[in-house]
Amino acid sequence: MSKRALLTILCPFLWLCIGCAINPITGEEEIMFFPERDDVAIGQKYAPEIEKELGGKIDNPQLQNYVDFVGQKVARVSHSPDWDYHFVALKDKAVNAVSLPGGYVFITKGMLKKMDSEAQLAAVLSHEVAHVVARDAANVMSTQIGIDVLLSAATTGKAPGDVMTAANLARQILSLRYSREDEETADQTGLEYMVRAGYNPYGMIETMQMLQNQHEGGPTDILSTHPAPQNRIMYLREKIQTRYPSVTGLKIGKEDYHSNVLDRLSN
Repeated sequence: MSKRALLTILCPFLWLCIGCAINPITGEEEIMFFPERDDVAIGQKYAPEIEKELGGKIDNPQLQNYVDFVGQKVARVSHSPDWDYHFVALKDKAVNAVSLPGGYVFITKGMLKKMDSEAQLAAVLSHEVAHVVARDAANVMSTQIGIDVLLSAATTGKAPGDVMTAANLARQILSLRYSREDEETADQTGLEYMVRAGYNPYGMIETMQMLQNQHEGGPTDILSTHPAPQNRIMYLREKIQTRYPSVTGLKIGKEDYHSNVLDRLSN
């Protein structure tokens, strides 16, 4: 039985002690461990710690504005366009991207340097936006870190009993693992978002191929918490061929990406 099927069965029995909500992507009722309003408090609390853990912001306003511009384009066509989204490029050399509850999305220098087009950037950001919209991060953080720890740290600045620092919590957040079902939904929903935003969907296939090459060359941070790229390429290619047989006119954006990202990272 899938995770979502199990949660749907359990929801009527658990709503009194936890709560349920409709997933805007799947339309299914799911257990939610805390209300949506707490997502923002948690995101605001841990965003600065994630930035520190991943080396801080890249000091280039044009690059940051460009990453945010692409991310906002994707976010505005998502199932939750009214969230206050933040897209930030960080200095870490590892190939990685991560999202937090409340609309915080981070992408590393290592990931940016491996990509070659705006469509590829949109693919990565749209995948993370899909996680935010589905509130995957909030639920995974709740189950793998603990609701009390998260909410106490977010609202008081301290974990229960002061047993866990904000930095330690940030490290745990970076090692969170979504289910295979969550990752596939984020891939397919992200594909939909990037096409809605005007991007060529093959940018996501190219990104997966890049990750596959990285995987063959050695371990990467993003692959430690994501399914094998070759499996993702198969179902994404099938969806593109079925749903988007013609991609004429959709943006690839190599020149824009090189001038706004790659040229600036080489300086």
